Amino acid sequence: MKPSMLSKLDQLAERLDEVGHLLMQEGATNDMDNYRKLNREHAELDPLVALYKNFQQAQADIDEAQEMLNDPEMKAFAQDEIETAKVNMQNLEADLQKMLLPKDPNDERNILLEIRAGTGGDEAALFAGDLLRMYTRFAERNRWQVEMMSESASELGGYKEVIVRIAGLGAYSKLKFESGGHRVQRVPATETQGRIHTSACTVAVMPEADELADVVINNADLRIDTFRASGAGGQHINKTDSAVRLTHIPTGIVVECQDGRSQHQNKAQAMRVLATRIMDGQLREKQAKEAATRKSLIGSGDRSERIRTYNYPQGRMTDHRINLTLYKLDFIMDGDLTELSNALIAEHQAELLAELGDD
Repeated sequence: MKPSMLSKLDQLAERLDEVGHLLMQEGATNDMDNYRKLNREHAELDPLVALYKNFQQAQADIDEAQEMLNDPEMKAFAQDEIETAKVNMQNLEADLQKMLLPKDPNDERNILLEIRAGTGGDEAALFAGDLLRMYTRFAERNRWQVEMMSESASELGGYKEVIVRIAGLGAYSKLKFESGGHRVQRVPATETQGRIHTSACTVAVMPEADELADVVINNADLRIDTFRASGAGGQHINKTDSAVRLTHIPTGIVVECQDGRSQHQNKAQAMRVLATRIMDGQLREKQAKEAATRKSLIGSGDRSERIRTYNYPQGRMTDHRINLTLYKLDFIMDGDLTELSNALIAEHQAELLAELGDD
């Protein structure tokens, strides 16, 4: 193990002792916020330090066994002990490296998922609908909740643009690598010659902002327009100016919501989307700077990049970032994204481990 990593582990072990003493002090619960914070830190450090102690014990076992190598009667036993301890140390080192990886503070957040039809006209809009169904089914498999925030339906079905909120533990951690360009190759239902067409959609996965804690939006920076909603919704939706359009002047971000039953509801939803988009812009700027030092763009949030192709005639899905091809397109489009998600997470971890090794 690298000296820099050993030094870091020693510091964390010392910090665990320090936190333990602070929690045992009389009056520790006088400041409950600080007490809870210390408890969380202790819970995070405890398994890591326990693993490190096992690593140190394995090293001690090797040192002890090497002293027995000079004894002819103990030599064979000592060699076995050394080999066993070395394998144990390798496994423990790999586990420790993963536990030392920096955690994404947004991983446990809910998300806003935006899908926009790109090149391909009506076929792209239909594909946007297929992608929404895929993510909705994946959410159902994880027992997450899906809430429609905004939609612009296409005449032939599907969506020109759709925004949904997906709420559930770990939603962002499992879907954050879905941002980017998604390309489909298939014969459209409207194609009479049986020719394969290529269409595209853009997907954006954004960790949901806490309006109060994450983003400060000044009313002076907002332009609020109300207008009559259009589309489905019966008589009521077309009789009042219930639809809301928010323009954030400093960033130029525009959000429209018209699916709620009232202007108040639409404004609240629009504010949630706006805060999330502002925070997402800040996050992507930070990720782009980090990605500039990496060979891979898996965690960069770069939406101009074509990340995936769905080929219907061949029944395959290819993720171009990690060169993964799966021949189970029907299952994937029905929300079976676990294998793909795990592969993307594993590749991202490998990328972070490589950076950790360079320190």
